[in-house]
Amino acid sequence: MVSPNLIKKSESFLNVSPGTKKLFQLVYGQKKKGEIQFDDDDTPRIHVSRIVSRLSFFYEKIRQAVDYDDDHLLRKNATKRILKRYIFIEGVVMDYDSEDISLKLLTELIQAGYLPNNRVPEVKIHEVALLLDKYIKLRDYFKRNYAPNFDLSGRETEEKKRLNDWIMTLAATEIEENLGHDDVKQLIVANIFEALQRVIKMPPDLPYQNDLEIQIYLSICRNYLKLDHEMLSYFVFKYYNNWEEATETDIAQVAVNLKAIQAATEYQLKHPLIKQIDKIVRRYTLYYTILFEVISDNPTKSYENAVSNTKAFVSSIREKCSKTYFKVKNKLWMAGVRSIIYILLTKSVFVVALEVPMIKFFGEPVNPVSLAVNISFPAVLLFIMILFTKTPDNKNTDKIIEGIKEITFVENKKTQPIVLRRPTRRGSIINVFFNLVYSAAFLLVIYWLIKLLTFVRFNWVSITIFLFFLMFVSFFSFRIKRDVKQYVITDERETLLGFIFDLFYMPIVAVGKFMSDNISKINVFVFALDFIIETPFKVIVGIIEEWTKYLKERKEDLG
Repeated sequence: MVSPNLIKKSESFLNVSPGTKKLFQLVYGQKKKGEIQFDDDDTPRIHVSRIVSRLSFFYEKIRQAVDYDDDHLLRKNATKRILKRYIFIEGVVMDYDSEDISLKLLTELIQAGYLPNNRVPEVKIHEVALLLDKYIKLRDYFKRNYAPNFDLSGRETEEKKRLNDWIMTLAATEIEENLGHDDVKQLIVANIFEALQRVIKMPPDLPYQNDLEIQIYLSICRNYLKLDHEMLSYFVFKYYNNWEEATETDIAQVAVNLKAIQAATEYQLKHPLIKQIDKIVRRYTLYYTILFEVISDNPTKSYENAVSNTKAFVSSIREKCSKTYFKVKNKLWMAGVRSIIYILLTKSVFVVALEVPMIKFFGEPVNPVSLAVNISFPAVLLFIMILFTKTPDNKNTDKIIEGIKEITFVENKKTQPIVLRRPTRRGSIINVFFNLVYSAAFLLVIYWLIKLLTFVRFNWVSITIFLFFLMFVSFFSFRIKRDVKQYVITDERETLLGFIFDLFYMPIVAVGKFMSDNISKINVFVFALDFIIETPFKVIVGIIEEWTKYLKERKEDLG
């Protein structure tokens, strides 16, 4: 494999930009490194029992099944959960020891399958302990210097809990940043930030000049790294504080101002410019995603094409786009089929366990037709929504190619600035009117659905359950189509039929989102697992782990 650094380019061809050249080199270096097999046996690594790992892995899979989050966020969530248990529950009866908590945390993450067994170097215990130490001190300072101001009643008690929870969120996110560090992703984030900081401009009459830099960075984290609200709050927290090298004095100062810092953070996470900047960042995220995939396939060949054969380079992008569209559509169908099977099974159980008993309890007649419709309709609706999901077309691919050429070649660098506009602020009367229209459209759909269901002899219990699943599955189908939509950068063609559909269907999706968000907040299964099952389970796992170590020591003594 020839290094891209050694390839001489002809002056007659386009020049690769410095940031993109670094990306070629980094991907090439990592691919080259991956081809070399090595195992440094002299490096002490954290090892856990395979028996214990199986138990913990099985438990974590159950825990994930009731968690409403994306796969790439699960380790962060597990870290926060573990820290809460050690600091909030066990910390009540014992002193904190950051090294001890770090070891237990990493051990549990390995046991649960979030980190590879016998691969994490023991030096990582000290690294994570140093991070933890800052947050343990922050919490202690907060309790001593700030928490006494609370009277521990009503709203103030809730506020204290919220700030304590935020400290755990920050700790879990910084640990996740340490454990999941990816040089390529960090370089891409830096490249996108550099490009957008140069081209996004703000009119002087907008009062957000000081917020532009952090808003661009947050948008990249939100759209490219797919970070959630909790993780984004950590980056704003770092932006406002000298946290990575925080001294004892810095930590104490943050504790005193924690409430104000948290309020400033929330302001940035709900900033008026978010929608505008997100729309721009999504395009650049897609450009770099496709470019990275092209480079990863063959770093040397793609670099040679970039510096000496632009036509071949463009062809490779077009081919990658086609393969990506096909793969994403297949992924959508696979997710859809699994979801349809899951909905059919759970809905059948729901009908037998709840709907039929409720109908009988209220003295209503059992209608086999309504039961059959309630079982099948959510799955049929999801199937139809997926069936009519279109993959991106050639026009979309052409735009992606133009965007990749812009970020790859110096000659194609964007010179025309992207000027942000003042966020739309409708008058209160217009807002009230639009909200009334939106609500009226929703109520009209519900009214005619109830009329239709009553006509086919649905009783009120079956109607209620039908509407509940209609809204829930509508939002669910909307979410699972995100994988396709993230590859679309062309504007959707507006039609009268589409306008009517959005007018009457989007309110249903919006109510489904509201229901989904609130159901996830009162997830009884999550509460039971976190506070009733997990602590004793982890104690048993710990005993088994220590017993296996004891047996191993005894065996070595005999040998």
